[in-house]
Amino acid sequence: MNQLDALKQFTTVVADTGDFRQLAQYRPQDATTNPSLILKAVQKADYAPLLKDTMARFRGKPLDETMDRLLVRFGREILSVIPGRVSTEVDARLSFDTEATIARAERIIELYQAEGVPVDRVLVKIASTWEGIQAAAHLEQRGIHTNLTLLFSFCQAVACGQAKVQLISPFVGRIYDWYKKSAGSSWDEAANAGANDPGVKSVREIYLHYKHFGIRTEVMGASFRNIGQILALAGCDLLTISPDLLGQLAAADGPVTRALDPQQARTMRLEPVNYDEARFRYALNEDAMATEKLAEGIRAFAADAVKLEQLMREA
Repeated sequence: MNQLDALKQFTTVVADTGDFRQLAQYRPQDATTNPSLILKAVQKADYAPLLKDTMARFRGKPLDETMDRLLVRFGREILSVIPGRVSTEVDARLSFDTEATIARAERIIELYQAEGVPVDRVLVKIASTWEGIQAAAHLEQRGIHTNLTLLFSFCQAVACGQAKVQLISPFVGRIYDWYKKSAGSSWDEAANAGANDPGVKSVREIYLHYKHFGIRTEVMGASFRNIGQILALAGCDLLTISPDLLGQLAAADGPVTRALDPQQARTMRLEPVNYDEARFRYALNEDAMATEKLAEGIRAFAADAVKLEQLMREA
């Protein structure tokens, strides 16, 4: 048995891509997209016609609406290949606007429903700012399920659990990147691998907290740099993995052992934690890594949204 199939015994495997033609060979349950992945996809010859067709059908509509239609078009194609859910992201430029995030999420769901896609097959991705988490809480109450992304800290995860969001995506690789860059020449790769990887440790802390306290929000590790990080989180509810790393797992043999276990979490002695807005903002501010990576991530997704809009104008 290859390591990808072995991993699927413990964890729901999700594909992290806009390149839906790659999906079938790995048989993921779900798939996730973001503006950067869609931007990358539409620049490939295989997907350029999809961009042109969407622009031709909706030319004259506001650009933000047409972008949502393009994202939904990719989501529909992905859903034709996978049995589960697709995650589609709200424009990152709305990350600090609760009401605008709610409105954009509702439109994305309406566009999917107009195409005959049931609401339970879509997760709306929202940045894990305080404003985004409040938007997600409102959406969840309306039956629109959310995936809280750009999550780097324990306080973000706790606040998402309080909001009863469907799923969170802690970014393993970007946490690892920050600590490696911060350490500079003193970084010891071997000592910070596997269970000692700072990104892996962050997800494990969140997972154990959720399972100990019976928080139903799903934990989906994301943003991996190597298969060692993935295997160190075997047993996590879900893991979203790029096609390159899915290919490496499929090509690798060897046993995969469960690293995260809900039974272990229930026997631990953990203190309950809650955050109101002031405590959340202070805790996030105290975490230099999370503060920097959240801001950087929003800027990067916003920049790619601008680039995608430019391609749409030129199509």
